[in-house]
Amino acid sequence: MREVEDDAVNQRDKDGDAGDTASRRKDARRNKETLLEAAAAVFVTSGVDAPVRDIASRAGVGLGTLYRHFPTRADLIIAVYRHQVEACAEAGPALLESAPSPHDALRQWIDLFVGFLVTKHGLAAVLRSDQSGFEGLHTYFLDRLVPVCAQLLDAARAAGEIREDIAALTLMRGVGNLCIGAETDPDYDARRLASVLVDGLRRPD
Repeated sequence: MREVEDDAVNQRDKDGDAGDTASRRKDARRNKETLLEAAAAVFVTSGVDAPVRDIASRAGVGLGTLYRHFPTRADLIIAVYRHQVEACAEAGPALLESAPSPHDALRQWIDLFVGFLVTKHGLAAVLRSDQSGFEGLHTYFLDRLVPVCAQLLDAARAAGEIREDIAALTLMRGVGNLCIGAETDPDYDARRLASVLVDGLRRPD
């Protein structure tokens, strides 16, 4: 009987340890997500060279927590970039499901894409650097987002809403060029210009 009781106690301890481990992992994931969102927001206002203490403060965590997840500034920049690319990539299929039409889904996605581009203060210079880890980000960006844009264009073409002669990469480059003015002119409305571009894709009645 004593052995049975000991086994039961040991099992409860194991279950408790497993529960504690799962809880810690959940907290760690939540902290990481909060840090990424805070860093993205701080980068918008202060650029990628913003003090990390500002990011930790906005996330409501200590510097130790930030450095456990992102030991270097490069680690943090790369993580924020990849996180936002993934958010933009995941938005495409979701918009096709929820938008009133494929063209409207494309328009909303391009608006998100513009937001992604114009909020990367200082990131372009970082991506052009020779620091380890940055060299693959542009390829990652294209590999994830060009197929999403192509899917949206294909859906709009299949619905007879847009012209046939525009490729995803061409459209994305055009939108990117329209966003350049936002880097130096706070009154420059890149979203408005991109919206005009997307409206121009419509087939003539």
